[in-house]
Amino acid sequence: MLSSILEIRHLRTLVALRDTGSLVRAAQLLNLTQSALSHQVKLLEERFGGPLFERKSVPPQFTAIGLRLLALADGVLPQVESAERDLARLATGGAGQLRIAVECHTCFDWLMPAMDAFRQRWPEVEMDIVSGFHPDPVALVLQRKADVAILAEPEDSDAVHSFALFGFEIVALVANEHALAAKPSLSAQDFADQVLISYPVPDEMLDVMRQVLVPAGIAPAGRRTTELTVAMLQLVASGRGIATLPRWAAQSYLNRAYVTAKSIGPQGLQGQLFMAARTADAAQPWLQEFVQVTRESSFKSLPGIALL
Repeated sequence: MLSSILEIRHLRTLVALRDTGSLVRAAQLLNLTQSALSHQVKLLEERFGGPLFERKSVPPQFTAIGLRLLALADGVLPQVESAERDLARLATGGAGQLRIAVECHTCFDWLMPAMDAFRQRWPEVEMDIVSGFHPDPVALVLQRKADVAILAEPEDSDAVHSFALFGFEIVALVANEHALAAKPSLSAQDFADQVLISYPVPDEMLDVMRQVLVPAGIAPAGRRTTELTVAMLQLVASGRGIATLPRWAAQSYLNRAYVTAKSIGPQGLQGQLFMAARTADAAQPWLQEFVQVTRESSFKSLPGIALL
């Protein structure tokens, strides 16, 4: 009787709720609507005769019923997932390698933790980051010099398949005493008399240039580049110019009030990240799990991102 109602997906729902701290974020992590997730919770509460967690608590405070189900999930889900990986190994005759080409300087903030988490699940998969900056990482994938590429825009063709990772806000960073710090948000015109500090990449790879300044026909008064995020923020804090970064990349500096963040445009400037692989390899179980692990670990650790 119990097995007909209590399913693996229910246990995953409870774990997601615990790990993310809210119904909204748990639904995003599981790729469900909030109503579908709430329906699952309601069914479990009806079956076991009581609430699983206190509704007004943030993060959720689980009841004795909820804690017992979470204990079950913590015992069962790792075994299920381990068995699924073993079956995939048997079906495919082993595992391959994952050489990762990146085109963004801030990717390492979330990529390294994702690689560490994946390595625990697929220790036999050889992982490596293709060193150096690559303006066309997809070409490396097609040339079999890399297995996946991290991209700011999806690239799908007969030969390449893109997996959606997550979206995020890109903010302008200014010195705390800067005149622009008093504005509710910045427009393209606000950059016209400023020095723009960025990583040393082509303009077409800078979201603020591609999405905001170039369409508006505006060029910053000056340009300055640096390879290091910490150097960029030091320049901003000392009033040498303004920079743009994903909010999550600057969050630790914002928490210390080192610099001030301003939205770009009334709706905010949005960025996205994707992972591209050869279409022929896209169905490989270890590659698909790497995508899943990357999405999950990033969603749990990076503030303010939304899964795509």
